[in-house]
Amino acid sequence: MTSAIPGFFQGTDMPTSGWWEALWPDPATVLAATGIKPGMDVIDLCSGDGWFTLQIARIARHVTAIDIDADLLEVARRRLTENGLSNCDFVAGDAYELASLAARPADFIFMANAFHGVPDQLRLARAVHATLGPSGRFAIVNWHRTPRERTVVLGEPRGPKTELRLSPEQTIIAVEPAGFKLAEMVDVPPYHYGVVFEQAE
Repeated sequence: MTSAIPGFFQGTDMPTSGWWEALWPDPATVLAATGIKPGMDVIDLCSGDGWFTLQIARIARHVTAIDIDADLLEVARRRLTENGLSNCDFVAGDAYELASLAARPADFIFMANAFHGVPDQLRLARAVHATLGPSGRFAIVNWHRTPRERTVVLGEPRGPKTELRLSPEQTIIAVEPAGFKLAEMVDVPPYHYGVVFEQAE
């Protein structure tokens, strides 16, 4: 069970097959909204089984998928291989140690559906800041603070417990003290938002 792995973030288990695809039928649109562009070196932080990693690899120059679960990374590796993509590294490790896991400074760090479960959010944000290049950006895509019983996919409530969910404002308050400022907020229907940060002057 993934959640039994030491260091695993609460409420961030990968979903059972099927409803993830129903929730995110067009992940490329989500990535475009957050600002990932061709030519970038991107880190997909807490990448899970690579649903977004695959699409990042189709856009970016290079993507590094980082997750604490080596088995999920292997699923991601197979996903990219089956799609003929080789511009990706897969690194198993603790997100708090991001700066030592990344081979090079990143232009963009993308984190979806995981920040709500991070026990020490400031520590993680500082690790992200230390890993970005001079004009790098950090995007968090996460569930709105909507009661779980109202976030229904394929007929069932989905996502983390209501009490774990963060509003965009709570996410901003958690991240900005690490040396970031808000660049933009985007809507990610039906149940998510994206908060994009740039480095503060």
